[in-house]
Order: sequence, then structure tokens, then C-alpha cells
Amino acid sequence: MTTDLTVSTADGVALLTLNRPQARNAYTGQMGQLLSQAYLDCDQDDAVRAIVLTGAGDAFCAGADLAAPTSPFDAPGAADEFTASPIAPAAFELSTPVIAAVNGHAIGIGLTIALQADIRIMAADAKYAVPQVRRGVVPDCMSHWTLPRLAGTAVAADVLLTGRTFDGHEAAQMGIATRCLPAAEVLDHALSIARDIAVNVAPTSAALTKRLLWDTVINGYTPRQVADLETQLHHRVMGSPDAREGVEAFLQRRAPRWSS
Repeated sequence: MTTDLTVSTADGVALLTLNRPQARNAYTGQMGQLLSQAYLDCDQDDAVRAIVLTGAGDAFCAGADLAAPTSPFDAPGAADEFTASPIAPAAFELSTPVIAAVNGHAIGIGLTIALQADIRIMAADAKYAVPQVRRGVVPDCMSHWTLPRLAGTAVAADVLLTGRTFDGHEAAQMGIATRCLPAAEVLDHALSIARDIAVNVAPTSAALTKRLLWDTVINGYTPRQVADLETQLHHRVMGSPDAREGVEAFLQRRAPRWSS
């Protein structure tokens, strides 16, 4: 028995691996269901301080499985509950930081899933594209929302309207990749970021900061609204055990021992 997604947890980091290496991790409905559930489970587990999403083998996700018996682009039947955003919750809707270790090719839904992560470490020489317009359909996974907010409307128009292919170097230049590295270094680097968060970042602070960051983008808060919300969150955490521990650990030059 194999599963389209594997989950392992160690040292506060959950590693989620898209697991169809024989098909370059081509996306399936089961994969989407498993990833959605894994996101929920990890976000509800206090022991998980950061999530890393990667692909098995030498690809991240080659897009929808076009070799499946039923084409993903067929018209849905009357009983089908089709959605163009099958990953629910999306990575940006969680409270736990999510790092996409894009270790190889990410095409179509493979890339649009990665766009939902907080941080993207992308392989330099891999191929990336959102080619749905070249297949007679349209981009998915909220990419019309995530991409312009990550990289701007001009970049989003270029990527989504042309469906063209680009590499990791250009992804970094456009602002899609947080960092661009040789493929062999991508997962280790992503895990190192996740472990650093797990050890050195207060869990409550990470959750509050992530939610305010994305809620500001989603709700379009004004600067003064953000200032008010930051003040409210400061009142929530100032004087807390973690606030005291963060200062003491820094002054004593040791790893913090968070209470939450």
C-alpha cells in the first residue's frame, strides 16, 4: 500500500511529502484530500511548530495527473462537488508557518499550491509554470489572488496569461521564490528554517504574527488599523511567560524554553 502523501514529525517540524515519485508527484484528488487533512492535523497539534511541504524524488509536483483514467479537465458531472481550490485550508489560512521546499519541477497546481505557503525555497534549475491557459482552462488554487500579492500584478499577468515556463533564478527575480538554491540543497535549507522557527520563535508569537500578516492582506487593513491590531496583540503577549523567557534566553545566550 502506498499513499499520495506521507507525514513525519520530528523536533517540532512536520514534513509533508507529496509521494508519487514515479509520476513526478502528479496531483490526484486523494493527494489533495490528504494534504488538506495533514494541514488541519498539524495546525491543531501544539507539538508542531513549523510545516515543510516537499515532493518525493526529483520533482515537487508536475501538475494534474493527465494520465489518469478521467481527465482533470473533463466537465464535472451533476453530482460532482468540483472546486478549483481543493486544498482547504490553504497554507496561508493556518496559524503554523508553512515552508514549501520546492525541490524540483512545479507545474500548474504544483506551483499554485506552493504559492500558498509563507516561504518558498525553490530549486534553481527546475521548471515552473502555471500553464492552464495553454490547456484550455484557467489557473487554480487562488493563484489569481496569491500571485499578484506575492510578486505584483505585472508578474502575475506575465505568468498567468502566458502560461510560460521559467526557472528558479527567474522565480527569485520576480519575487515568487523566497530563495533559489541548487535542487540538492532545497529540502535541507527549508528544514533548517523550520527547525530554527521551532526552537527560537515563540509559538504564540508566530501564530499571531502570521494571522495578522495574512489577515491584513486578505481584509485590506489600513496602516492605522494594523497599528491598532498590533497594539491589541502586544497587550495579549507583553508580560507573558514567553515574553519574559525570550528576553532571559537572549541575555543568557541559550535556547529559549517556551511555555506554549
